[in-house]
Amino acid sequence: MIVEMLGTGTSHGVPRIGCDCPVCTSLDPKDKRMRSSIWVRDKDVSVVIDTGPEFRLQAVRARIKHLDAVFYTHNHADHLNGIDDLRAFTEQKSLKVYGPVQVLEDIERRFSYAVGNNPWHGGLPQLQLAEVPIEGITVGSLTFIPIPLVHGCREVFGYRIGNFAYLSDCKKIPENSIKLLGGIDTIVIDALRKDPHPTHMNVQEALEAARNLGAKEVYLTHMTHRLSHADLERSLPQGCHPAYDGLIIDL
Repeated sequence: MIVEMLGTGTSHGVPRIGCDCPVCTSLDPKDKRMRSSIWVRDKDVSVVIDTGPEFRLQAVRARIKHLDAVFYTHNHADHLNGIDDLRAFTEQKSLKVYGPVQVLEDIERRFSYAVGNNPWHGGLPQLQLAEVPIEGITVGSLTFIPIPLVHGCREVFGYRIGNFAYLSDCKKIPENSIKLLGGIDTIVIDALRKDPHPTHMNVQEALEAARNLGAKEVYLTHMTHRLSHADLERSLPQGCHPAYDGLIIDL
């Protein structure tokens, strides 16, 4: 299984509009962060988790040719608002979209034209919505298990796929979810910045959570312009890495 980081930025992206800070003006391409998303693929399956505002650019850069399904973590704009560009993958058949019930309801309300039976002319997405069952759903050779997480005052989903977990937006991992994550080897986890934040883990909280889960390899994501890739990389313990757009994790 291969996981490609399509985006590793926070809701503002990096560089941030109107900002001249050292990270926003950095020449290091690893400091350029689109909104957070991943592409998971195996020999017989191609799945994206979240479609942020730059999804079209991400899909073109990664050369995504087809998708078997899309999973959503929650309905914030930086994770959902690129959904219209899924039309590129539905010209011949509809596409399964999975997520929490709140996300599906929001898609039906905001993007009603994309749901159901539309004329097959390529101008509209053809999405078939389905709630993710608590036991998970299998797409091809991969099983996606939803992991409930606390993100501010709301519950969102991370996902476990085999011994890999993607926890993009969270402040806390509930006890029941810790049990669901037992035995993972590799984790991609929210690490917004160094300072505390009310709805996201900071770097230290992310490292502690990953250590408590026993993960062998840890990748930090959903990072703001307050984190320089090079500086963060130098400061992290062995086995921990700042993710970057285009990073490929071969599992």
